Amino acid sequence: MARPIDERGGGIAVNLQRQIGFWLGALLVFVVFLVVFSNVLLPFVAGMAVAYGLDPIADRLERFGLGRLAASLVILVGFVILLVLLVVLLVPLLVNQLAAFIDKMPSYALQLQALVQALLDTRLGHLIQVDSGQFNSSMGSLMAEAAGWLSTLLKSIWSGGSALVDVAALFVVTPVVAFYMLIDWDRMVARIDSWVPRDHVETVRAIARDIDHAIAGFVRGQGLVCMLLGSIYAIGLMLVGLNFGLLIGIGAGLLSFIPYVGTTVGFVVGVSVALVQFWPEWQWIGATVLVFAVGQFIEGNILQPRLVGRSVGLHPVWLMFALFAFGALFGFVGLLIAVPAAAAVAVLMRFAIARYLTSPIYRGQTDGDEPPASLR
Repeated sequence: MARPIDERGGGIAVNLQRQIGFWLGALLVFVVFLVVFSNVLLPFVAGMAVAYGLDPIADRLERFGLGRLAASLVILVGFVILLVLLVVLLVPLLVNQLAAFIDKMPSYALQLQALVQALLDTRLGHLIQVDSGQFNSSMGSLMAEAAGWLSTLLKSIWSGGSALVDVAALFVVTPVVAFYMLIDWDRMVARIDSWVPRDHVETVRAIARDIDHAIAGFVRGQGLVCMLLGSIYAIGLMLVGLNFGLLIGIGAGLLSFIPYVGTTVGFVVGVSVALVQFWPEWQWIGATVLVFAVGQFIEGNILQPRLVGRSVGLHPVWLMFALFAFGALFGFVGLLIAVPAAAAVAVLMRFAIARYLTSPIYRGQTDGDEPPASLR
């Protein structure tokens, strides 16, 4: 009887090795594909993301009686019109503010340095003993390096010809890709489902539903949070009268896709500009701080619980690591696939841990437990 058991156990082990080898090979092919074609993938990945985000609306329109083609046309036309309006009305203002902000950064850095030095000399000199020459030298070099690095980065982004070509391709190709993928989305999902091994189809479907829930909950919910938060910051800072308030507010809202980063960067930049612009009128500096405080309160107590919820399961640290890692590996395309990849890995890890906690490896083999199939 020992030989059949060994043969069965050996067959299971070989089958498991084949499955692991297949999926590792598929992952390797996918990574190589991203590396090789990362320069041309942006409009296609963006189109897929747009189609994924708009698919629930298409499904709802289908339930109202529209065909899939008509629903896709209605959605894409509305999406393109909204995008064009945003580009025509908003982008020129942001571009002008960005160019002016780049030009003023060195003078802002010098003024902020002088302001901090004056504050130390007049108000805090009796509490903090600071060598004036050493402070000026350290702060000057630090601010000069920071301003120079940021100016170089922004200018390279602004003047890069390849970036402009990518943007043009993004606006031309992305709607076309999104339209065709939106039409065929349900058929593509059904086709992929038909490729899943029948012995594991229910498990794979459950994992796919969890991944879809995590991605949809975060991407769609957090996207709305970013837009609303950017609007709150921009309107509040412009009402305060802060220079570049529109740029700082919208930038802080967009960066809020990375937890805590958007508010932190927007607060530091906004308060720095407010110090240079309004000093010594503390009420306007306080109003700038209040705008970010109100925005953070609204985000944490209203927007996040209602639009994102707490069931997404993406820890902020894990999300930040995924964004930085995929961005470093694959550029802007990596940023687009970072959240779905992070959600998928998080769901798979939770699934693996759940299986481990119910396995004999964790529980141990007790007298009342039925032995594994390979030992029977």
